[in-house]
Amino acid sequence: MAIILQEAQEWYRDLMDNKSDPRVNNFFLLSSPLPTLGMCIFYAYFSKFLGPKLMAKRKPMELRSVLVIYNAIQTIFSAWIFYEYLMSGWWGHYSLKCQPVDYSTSGLAMRMVNICWWYYISKFTEFFDTLFFILRKKNEHVSTLHVIHHGCMPFSVWMGLKFAPGGHSTFFALLNSFVHIVMYFYYMIAAMGPKYQKYIWWKKYLTTFQMVQFVAIFTHQFQLLFRDCDYPKGFMVWIGLHGVMFLFLFSDFYKAKYLNAARRRRQAVKANGNANGLHSNGHTKHIGEGDALVTNGSNTGACMPVMEEEYVKINGHANGAYKDGFFKEGVLSNNDAIFNPDSSSSSLHQRKVK
Repeated sequence: MAIILQEAQEWYRDLMDNKSDPRVNNFFLLSSPLPTLGMCIFYAYFSKFLGPKLMAKRKPMELRSVLVIYNAIQTIFSAWIFYEYLMSGWWGHYSLKCQPVDYSTSGLAMRMVNICWWYYISKFTEFFDTLFFILRKKNEHVSTLHVIHHGCMPFSVWMGLKFAPGGHSTFFALLNSFVHIVMYFYYMIAAMGPKYQKYIWWKKYLTTFQMVQFVAIFTHQFQLLFRDCDYPKGFMVWIGLHGVMFLFLFSDFYKAKYLNAARRRRQAVKANGNANGLHSNGHTKHIGEGDALVTNGSNTGACMPVMEEEYVKINGHANGAYKDGFFKEGVLSNNDAIFNPDSSSSSLHQRKVK
């Protein structure tokens, strides 16, 4: 046993001292994988157990202004990271077919190293997405998908930064940063309140956008299985598998959120003949005059610290269901939660969120 432990220790020291990139040895959190791994494990524990327990007997916190500021900062931060990845290689210098890591200390190579480190740090700032859910007691949003998506990324990026900060797999970070620009911009507008709903009609397409990202990532990575390239194949496979895993997870979410929900609504309408006869069945709830159907909220995405769906203005009256002119019913979606029956037929038509 002692021999096995000694060999493991020697392997680890050789890996850290001789196989890693010496240019990042003095970077914060890069000397050992243990701090990053520890923070990822604590994040998962806090998200699923400790956080909800601490908030169990407390009232939800009002964080609208905080969310607007946070998402604005994240949007700008993501835009800067995306720009730096372009300027460090992907704007004309890097090849989409094969891009080895430049291990030199040239200005361009070190610029890539630096932005890889900032991208790594950004994976920790995204932990706040989950914290805001918990502080607002929106624990239904802290799904397995959400925790896996956020929890594994810092350690995965740490490994790339420690051993191969640059080259082929940074396409993943480039694309992911661009997606986050769009994503956090949406969350910023959403958190500003119901009157801005008309500007974010494209919410449904965010998940599709993310899935397209993952397809592009694993396609770009796995092409090296059929092409000789001086890039570590282990990292290529690792990043490619991330793309595959997240694609399946997000596909399941998309199917549950949009396709299955739409089918259940159609079945409910068909079974009852018309919307005026609908009653609560676990998915829909009749709320009175106005004949609006409200789908109770479930997880609205992998990383959505938004508030726009808490108060949705509905025309008509709801027999006490309003608070300050807005109906409150879990988490609603302007894509699939508010419907208005056509008075001339039994079909339902989507009502615009105002």
